[in-house]
Amino acid sequence: MVRVAIVEQSVLIDVEPGSEGSARAKRSVDKTFRSYDQDQAMLLAPDLRDWLPADHPARWVDDLVEHGLDLAAFFDDYTEVRGAPPYDPRLMLKLLIYGYSNGVTSSRELERRCHHDVAFMFLTAQAAPDFVAISRFRKRHLKAFTALFTQALGLCAQAGLVSLGNVALDGSKIRASASRHRAMSYDRMVRSEGELAAEVEALLADAERTDAAEDAVHGDRRGDELPAELARREGRLAAIGKAKADLEAEHAAKARAKAELDAAKGGADLAEQVAAGEQAALTSVVPAKAQRSFTDPDARIMKTSDGSFHYCYNAQTVVDEGSQVILSTKLVASGSDSPELPGALVDLADSLQDAGIAGLPRTLLADAGYFSESNVAAVIEAGIDPLIATGRQKHGEKPQAAPRGRIPKGLTPKQRMARKLHTKKGRAAYARRKAIVEPVFGQMKVSQDAGKLRLRGLGNAQGEWTLQSFCHNLRKLRNSGFHPVPAEALS
Repeated sequence: MVRVAIVEQSVLIDVEPGSEGSARAKRSVDKTFRSYDQDQAMLLAPDLRDWLPADHPARWVDDLVEHGLDLAAFFDDYTEVRGAPPYDPRLMLKLLIYGYSNGVTSSRELERRCHHDVAFMFLTAQAAPDFVAISRFRKRHLKAFTALFTQALGLCAQAGLVSLGNVALDGSKIRASASRHRAMSYDRMVRSEGELAAEVEALLADAERTDAAEDAVHGDRRGDELPAELARREGRLAAIGKAKADLEAEHAAKARAKAELDAAKGGADLAEQVAAGEQAALTSVVPAKAQRSFTDPDARIMKTSDGSFHYCYNAQTVVDEGSQVILSTKLVASGSDSPELPGALVDLADSLQDAGIAGLPRTLLADAGYFSESNVAAVIEAGIDPLIATGRQKHGEKPQAAPRGRIPKGLTPKQRMARKLHTKKGRAAYARRKAIVEPVFGQMKVSQDAGKLRLRGLGNAQGEWTLQSFCHNLRKLRNSGFHPVPAEALS
């Protein structure tokens, strides 16, 4: 038997209750502490500007909105004189820019910060707009954020942050505001639609019987009341029917496009192509496992970096090598990268032109997910030198020796690109791809909490992602030492 000795616990603080020493523990050294008195009157400056350090980021955001941006797109949207006065767009923009730049994207959290965070209190002049006003302002002006992104890109060019040497194109899966548990596969839609239709029919018959019995006892009644169960089932039936129809239309369109393309490659004329497309659309079959979200029907199931599958959008983004500034970006509802390259080239040219940046990048770097002969031709036609990987190099695999001599005749476009990537110049340039674009997604997802969107629908999601990209470029701009107000004006 093991005997355990029980030792009486000693008293840690030996003071008499209610004595002066009850507020402080006895100490062996007579140490002097800084003054601490919670009853002391407030000695803070009456001006909130004096509460923040001179180099605080909130001051930079304040100066940017007041002096560095053209806000005409926001002010011009207010054309109705009637109604309660809205919050000043400058106030709301400062709140959103500073919040998104620091990973605070929830409208409710933004409202809370306005009550206790000094930086937010300074930017809003202690106005503290409620979360409904914040959410409505953000959704109302989504298109205007594109103009802000263009202005920020122009400011980055003025600050020397846009080199237009090597640029990298890549896609990143951004989580949509939709749960996998609020979705349904096509085969389950078919089953549920029939089951719900039968339930609705049974409930309607029961309601008619009830009406008839009540009419016999109580006389006529209005007759427009619906049982709660009937209303709920009818709503579910309508939602399932719409999602089912959308899936059928989507797969019919894909089948039509593929059939028309195949007919064109086979030498068919336009009428034959159209006929082939119509026939394919009529006979298209939706895969049983095809899913559609009821929360955000525009989002698609995509495989994310952690190996799991979620409803996402794909952010096709072009980044400049100089300072990792985003030159153009667009959300697409497709997990495949290759079909998006031609559109990304158009978006890049438009974005640079709108920002007042002359010229195009020298080289476009992209991974193997973008390679196709047509994509290589599109980049060359745009006046840019393509460096697109033709395949993935296995881990531990030794790279091929750099080719020498003239380019052999008869090489396919894929072989020519592979040879180009194995040259010393091509290998050195392509090695920069990961260091250019991938850190941008990492910075945005960690510092700005941009890995998940809050707004639903492709159009709304695009507006919010543009706001995130705008804030990313602003962070690069501020870190470069650029200030929206000239030094002489500050002095």
